[in-house]
Amino acid sequence: MNPLAELGKSLILFGVLLIVVGMVTLLLPKLSQLPRLPGDILIRRGNFTFYFPLATCLLLSLLLTLIFNLLRR
Repeated sequence: MNPLAELGKSLILFGVLLIVVGMVTLLLPKLSQLPRLPGDILIRRGNFTFYFPLATCLLLSLLLTLIFNLLRR
């Protein structure tokens, strides 16, 4: 295939990736208000707070895996 065509495809892919990152950046403040799932870890000790969204990470991983597998077919 033509190297120039490959460059064009790469630039389009990079542009789409930048758009997606921009949209996520705009939506991030709204996403931080999501409710905590039962499997998320929250530890409060005095003036120290540790929060690790374990259940949220697992759920997002599962959803993204399903989406990417459907797109790959």
